Amino acid sequence: MISVYVDLAIGLVIAFLLLSLLVSGINEGIVRLLSIRSKFLWAYLRDTMDGDAGKGRSWIPARVADVFGTLPFAKDPRPMHNPEPAPPVVDPVPDLRTTETVPPLDMTTRLYDRLREIDHPKRRRTSISTIPPATFGTAVMDLVAAEPKSVPGLLEKLKAADSPLHGHLSGVWKTSAGDLENFRKGTEKWFDGEMQRLTMLYRRYVRWVVALLGLMVVLLFSMDALEYGKMLLRDHAYRSGVAAIAGGGDGGLTALRDRCTASGDAAEPYACVTETLSSPALVQIFDHSLVSVRMPADGSPTVSWKPESWAERVFTFSHWPGYLLAWAALLFGAPFWWDLLRRLTGLRGRR
Repeated sequence: MISVYVDLAIGLVIAFLLLSLLVSGINEGIVRLLSIRSKFLWAYLRDTMDGDAGKGRSWIPARVADVFGTLPFAKDPRPMHNPEPAPPVVDPVPDLRTTETVPPLDMTTRLYDRLREIDHPKRRRTSISTIPPATFGTAVMDLVAAEPKSVPGLLEKLKAADSPLHGHLSGVWKTSAGDLENFRKGTEKWFDGEMQRLTMLYRRYVRWVVALLGLMVVLLFSMDALEYGKMLLRDHAYRSGVAAIAGGGDGGLTALRDRCTASGDAAEPYACVTETLSSPALVQIFDHSLVSVRMPADGSPTVSWKPESWAERVFTFSHWPGYLLAWAALLFGAPFWWDLLRRLTGLRGRR
């Protein structure tokens, strides 16, 4: 009896794992296609180093709908890709107090000029989506080395340009007690903390996308978790019946006869057993999706488009508790279900 519940648990975990992997794959495809990670990083850098995008608005909108409606399509905060290597000599930051002809300070572009070696183009824009803290610290030290007054001179120019980076680097410089090595390490530590905070912010936004994709996948495949559990139990009973008959018993003959009877006519027994063993519950549950694939014993696979039966099933209220249960399961993510599957089956990962 225990094996029945173990089979049920493993079957549910495998189904949720496969659907979670599908959701993760779709999300990753959208992220790569629209360069979301790279845009998110450079929008954050522009807020941190240069300030808002104009009219008091942040490069990263506050509302979730604005983030996914504006950032991927409306405006691109990334600098233009430059195939040339980083210049060996860094130009000093212009002092906006001495002249009115200097254009607005663009510290983000100056940072990119020090990172060209780790870049490759994507639609004429930079594709850099992550910056190691040590690389950022080296880039800041290059800017410092170009200043006659070292760090204090750079901080004065940043303050004159009203750059948010002035406040961050001022705190690091004060805690470094005037030592350049401590300043570099402090800058790396500060930037590492900023990237961790950015990662948390990014995951908070992506959670909404994953939830929406999960609901769409559940409805597309019409994945009723409660119905699927019942199918797993029936599938176990059918296979137990086949095993009992193969062992010389007749305990499973009744269940197998019911399954192999179609429209009151006895089906061919060998074909019925073959169909039973080759169509587990995991395969049957996807027969209710909007598009299903059938693999007959003879001939090529066929693709079926069933909008009417799918719509009738989706709009049937009795299926929605199972849909919501499956949707909630997908929110745990593929790593959770893979770890649970390993625990149930005893699989061990490589150390």
